[in-house]
Amino acid sequence: MTVQTTSGTSGVFKSEMALWCGILTTAAFLMFGYDMLGDLSSSVRFLLLFGWLFAVMLWLSFGVVRHADCLAVILGEPYGTLILTLAVISIEVVMISAVMITGDNVPTLARDTMFAVLMIILNGLLGLTLLLGGLKHREQEYNMTGAKTYLGVIVPLAVLGLILPRFTTSAPGGQVTPLMAVFLLLMSGGLYVVFLLIQTRRHTQFFKQPSATVEDHADDHHHEGLVIRSVGHHVLFLVLTMLPIVLLSKNMAKLVDHGIETLSAPQALGGFLVAILVLSPEGMAAIKSALSNQLQRTVNIGLGSALSTIGLTIPAVLVISLVTGRTVELGLEAAEIVLLILTLVVAAINFGTGRTNIMQGAVHLIIFLAYIVLIFD
Repeated sequence: MTVQTTSGTSGVFKSEMALWCGILTTAAFLMFGYDMLGDLSSSVRFLLLFGWLFAVMLWLSFGVVRHADCLAVILGEPYGTLILTLAVISIEVVMISAVMITGDNVPTLARDTMFAVLMIILNGLLGLTLLLGGLKHREQEYNMTGAKTYLGVIVPLAVLGLILPRFTTSAPGGQVTPLMAVFLLLMSGGLYVVFLLIQTRRHTQFFKQPSATVEDHADDHHHEGLVIRSVGHHVLFLVLTMLPIVLLSKNMAKLVDHGIETLSAPQALGGFLVAILVLSPEGMAAIKSALSNQLQRTVNIGLGSALSTIGLTIPAVLVISLVTGRTVELGLEAAEIVLLILTLVVAAINFGTGRTNIMQGAVHLIIFLAYIVLIFD
């Protein structure tokens, strides 16, 4: 492993070129975005803007992964991965909260976003990483106790928060009464806090790569060529690099919506594509870890992101609902409930052996494709 330690100002400036480019791009769209996105009738103009935003956001995503890798080297697992997942999911929660407070009252916004993120992470991301890792390493090892701990919290949070409200009769549809809202708020927040204490204090060994062959230790090429600075430096620049991705995602959403309207594609596809972009830092980090045979980090990223999505989003939207009086609908529709239950059952089975191969990845990808079909059908 080649790890360099430096603190030069010029080195920092060069290493953060993606951030500076992201800041300039964000400033350009904040100042001139209305004019640039006002008329997208020209195909050439549309493709240039889309290519520009996509390239900048992808470059920024690589920067986020780099800082998360540096933190993983300094702090070890599970802290490095935890910082990455909390950074991404927290900004996602801020976006949802901002839309709820300032935008139109869309009762299903938080529910649909949580469901999309869960399908992308638990089926798309984990399916792809398990498949790629299996193709390269045949079988991969992870800490089964840690995976079961994740799923032991994800399952009750998902069922109580996203399925139960569809079947209660105290409020219409999938809405929740104030009493149920307070219960879900305390339940989700409380379980998530207890899990964080388990992960970072009492049982950190559950979330570390089990010792295998010498080749599987962290000294393979997982952190090759990283320039390590202080914890504060990498935390600060990780968050700063994430912010332009979130701010630019709104402009990307406009371009995607225009493309969807032009092609007469389903409206749900827009939110799905934007979610893919926002989650791309975690996706790249998970894939890189799986290919480096560090599957525990992949599991920590995937299952940790799914848990953070529910554990942070439900309390946030319910607090906003109770304070502002806005209606929140958490209960999923029937077809979505079937897909979510199927995902949870398959995840519990596939992560119950301590080893994975391409079969598990293929199964999760099939469920992900079913979710894609549901968008179009």
